[in-house]
Amino acid sequence: MRYDYGWWPMVVLSIVLALAFVLSYLKPVGPREWRSFGVLTAFVVALFTEMYGFPLTIYLLTALVGRAPFPDPFAHSSGNLIASLLGLGADWAGGFMLLGGLIMAVSFWIVAAGWRTIHKAQGMLVTGGAYAVVRHPQYAGLILGILGTLIQWPTLVTLVMAPILIVTYYKLARREERKAVARFGEQYIAYQARTPMLVPGWPTRTKHLANAVPKQDQAPHWAEHFANHRSRILLAGLRHTLPQDTVNT
Repeated sequence: MRYDYGWWPMVVLSIVLALAFVLSYLKPVGPREWRSFGVLTAFVVALFTEMYGFPLTIYLLTALVGRAPFPDPFAHSSGNLIASLLGLGADWAGGFMLLGGLIMAVSFWIVAAGWRTIHKAQGMLVTGGAYAVVRHPQYAGLILGILGTLIQWPTLVTLVMAPILIVTYYKLARREERKAVARFGEQYIAYQARTPMLVPGWPTRTKHLANAVPKQDQAPHWAEHFANHRSRILLAGLRHTLPQDTVNT
């Protein structure tokens, strides 16, 4: 039986190259960004460890069913679980790997294109280029790349981690939008109204935009009511203490 794993130098090289790319175009700044990067790092390590180092999913499936889940399970050509579990053969496995690789290549291009556009803006609001298609093209590209890995080389660990990673970056994007609204105001709210967040062509929710300005920038309703009530009290006091014609003036 072939055993096409144990390529630990390839594991290390793949992890380093993947994370170097992310750090080049999506460099974390604050604590939340670094936490998100930590989740992404765990995903990348799990992916390439199973791709080249140790096929944990194959061992887990073997223990679960009591036998090898498909013929020649430790051959690298059997690593695509979609084709192997469905019994589609090596040609289909190669097709899925190629498709996943193409999706990942497109995702890299989207991330790089978004970075170039935002870098040229030098802090100004960007609404053109990739940002005219979605509001967060770099995160959209990253999520597309995650989906590409699940097609190219799905594992139990990455299948569990992928939704967590996607939700993590979605929340990060929402937090960045609150900052953008605070900085650019109505200009960014109008941009939100006409441009999808992460998926091209996805209908834009507009009902939340009126409340998109951070709460600290809006006077609470109770404060406004208190100010009005205080003004009425002061005016009534003036009417009692000053001559009528003075108050009317």
